[in-house]
Amino acid sequence: SSAANSCCQYDEAEQILRRGLANARSLYDQLPSYLLLSQILQAQGKVKDVYDTCSAILTELGESIPECFTLSESSVMLVETLKMYEEVGDKWLEGEKTDDKTLQTTLQFYNVIALASYFCKSYSMVAYFTCKAMQLSLQRGLCDHTPLALIQFTTVLNKDENAMLCYRIAKDAMSLRERFDVAAQIPELYFNFYGRIAWRFEPFQAGIEPLRQGFEVGLSSGNKDMGLHCLIHTVKNALFSGASLKSTLKEIDYYLHLLKTYKSEVTNNFMLNFRETVSLLIDNGEATSIPEKAVFGDLNDPGNKPREAFFHHAVIRAYWSGYTERCYYYSEKYMSISWQEVRFMKVQMEFYHGLNSIEKLRVRNKKHVKKNTEVLRNSISVMRNAAIHSDWNYANKLCLLVAEQQSLSCDHLNAIKLYDASIKSARKSGFIHEQGLACEKAGFYYKRYGAVHKALDYFKQARECYEEWGSSMKVDFIQNELN
Repeated sequence: SSAANSCCQYDEAEQILRRGLANARSLYDQLPSYLLLSQILQAQGKVKDVYDTCSAILTELGESIPECFTLSESSVMLVETLKMYEEVGDKWLEGEKTDDKTLQTTLQFYNVIALASYFCKSYSMVAYFTCKAMQLSLQRGLCDHTPLALIQFTTVLNKDENAMLCYRIAKDAMSLRERFDVAAQIPELYFNFYGRIAWRFEPFQAGIEPLRQGFEVGLSSGNKDMGLHCLIHTVKNALFSGASLKSTLKEIDYYLHLLKTYKSEVTNNFMLNFRETVSLLIDNGEATSIPEKAVFGDLNDPGNKPREAFFHHAVIRAYWSGYTERCYYYSEKYMSISWQEVRFMKVQMEFYHGLNSIEKLRVRNKKHVKKNTEVLRNSISVMRNAAIHSDWNYANKLCLLVAEQQSLSCDHLNAIKLYDASIKSARKSGFIHEQGLACEKAGFYYKRYGAVHKALDYFKQARECYEEWGSSMKVDFIQNELN
């Protein structure tokens, strides 16, 4: 069954597995098969079946599964769990590994049901399952599945006021990974650490190779679903790191080819969405687009989680194409989604929403001044908080937003100082696309004030950056200004 699963022969894998389950003599004989069954069902997108399977097994193991769990209850449980963690301290982390097989199995099922509940239940249920796994390990000792329980706990605890604490706990999880034999858990560990926690503290570029490794390990071990989660974040990190657009497009096409074998409609849609964005940035899709497009269902359905991806890519495309009203519309759509955790994409969208609001403020439409001023102020606040934890990832964005704000108030000396600081910071971090953007904004600033030679100098720098990034669309745009 495991071999069939690794070859994406899911129907065959499930049939073999169910025959084996029928011959098992006890629940404990069945547990490894039920874990594999959950993996097979997850790979086919049958998250409700995964949830029901894990719920039934955990109940058999003596665990209590609530029908529902409220936000207030989850908040209390998070605080209780965190208190338990702080009380046991380093002594618990340095302890010996327990041989408690029931604990290991129970944690495995809690880890699986937590992921499934994200798609078919609520944030509160995700919090319940991650806290239960964490509490069990704190009470009964360390085992091979403690690192994943720790790191999943940080993903539901992840808020601005807890940022450093979450990072510390996640680092503890990664240090335990080095002590224990958890090679099979690499996709889950890397997805949660590099995809959901580390972006606030470590360079975007630092996550690309580990996430790619998580993808490869996931495919080779039969854990396709989690491997594909790693794949999505690999491409995301590359895009926002300013990686070569042409190399990124080539990589996406390779992944789309692989997905013909490792079938996943969700991941295929994500890759097509990335592809459309990268194609537009390269040449406005003139020579690099393909007929196949992503499908994201009802964009007004709050339960349609992939709509988040549609909205944030729509923001990126509209902003870089210069469609101010379209960018504003999709930014508002994205920001209207209820968030229970601070996410990478939300912080990125605040950056574009803030820059776009400045373009709307330049029009000086009194009807929208108050709203756009609030958007800009909030974006600067978000970037300032983000830059506290990662100067590498966010200092250039903060400087550019404040430079644009100062340019509106005609504070020439501060605006110029901040444009140059943004350019220098982006260059240091290797964000060639945002270095080009800061040069472009500085060029337009000087152009508005009639300083032609200065404007030309910054526009030429912007063109060089966009050429290195691989964006013919932006090179042509800048060249028009130079002409």
